[in-house]
Amino acid sequence: MRLAAIDIGSNAARLLISDVHIAPNNKPEFIKMALVRVPLRLGFDVFDKGEITVSRAEKVIKTIKSYKLLMDVYDVKHIKACATSAMRDAVNGQDIINKVKTETGIQINIISGQEEASFIYENHIAENLTSEESYLYIDVGGGSTELTFFSDGKLIFKESFNIGTIRILKNQVTEAQWDSMKEFIKTRTKGFHHVTAIGSGGNINKIFSISKRKDGKPLSLELLRDYYKEFSSLSLPQRMSLYRMREDRADVIVPALLIYINVMRWADAEEIFVPKIGLADGLIQSLYEEIRLAQTKA
Repeated sequence: MRLAAIDIGSNAARLLISDVHIAPNNKPEFIKMALVRVPLRLGFDVFDKGEITVSRAEKVIKTIKSYKLLMDVYDVKHIKACATSAMRDAVNGQDIINKVKTETGIQINIISGQEEASFIYENHIAENLTSEESYLYIDVGGGSTELTFFSDGKLIFKESFNIGTIRILKNQVTEAQWDSMKEFIKTRTKGFHHVTAIGSGGNINKIFSISKRKDGKPLSLELLRDYYKEFSSLSLPQRMSLYRMREDRADVIVPALLIYINVMRWADAEEIFVPKIGLADGLIQSLYEEIRLAQTKA
């Protein structure tokens, strides 16, 4: 079974195409066939002007048309498409969604922060880790940060905050918002045993790649602080040159590190695992479950 997911975020739009195979233990295995990322940067319009400009809206439509052609080539039969923070906040977000539907036939659903956190949790990475820990998923995007926390295999909370990398670059995050997130994390994680973080998003994946850590090995909070100090001291062109980053990564990686560092500090998490997961992975798994349930009822 070949499935596809489209994630239209505040910084970039991603297309993930995966094959699903049933393993000998009767559990599904998801094998990535293709992952395409286009830096649409919708948040730079929305968090500044409140709407998506005509030129950027045209890029959205062209991107989805391109994705549709690629899915046709890969013979994808099922797709799930979602848009997050920037499209949620844009006054013309639904109009653009409607135009995409008319021109491509692809229905994009604008999801809430809570739904976004749930889809990321669909990856169930923490279920394969030790039961002696509490785990805090941290997904940092351009417009929002999604947190999902569970302990002893039980979901404790999932919450979304309008604190994202592009919002920070645009000076759209207030001290009151930081304080609110801090109070929430400290209050809701208090009393649980040792917290380990699980990070998702392009920025933490880039940090993991730069660190040259082996897969499965965590990054320490201290290391993230070191990278934050280093990147903050460099100009944008220097970050791009020294660390071989695209411009649309080099500008957001500093505010992203600030978010990860703060969340980990407030949750008393000293390490963060980076299993290379994201919203698109969660969408694929959710889509598979929908299809499986429909086939069971048929």
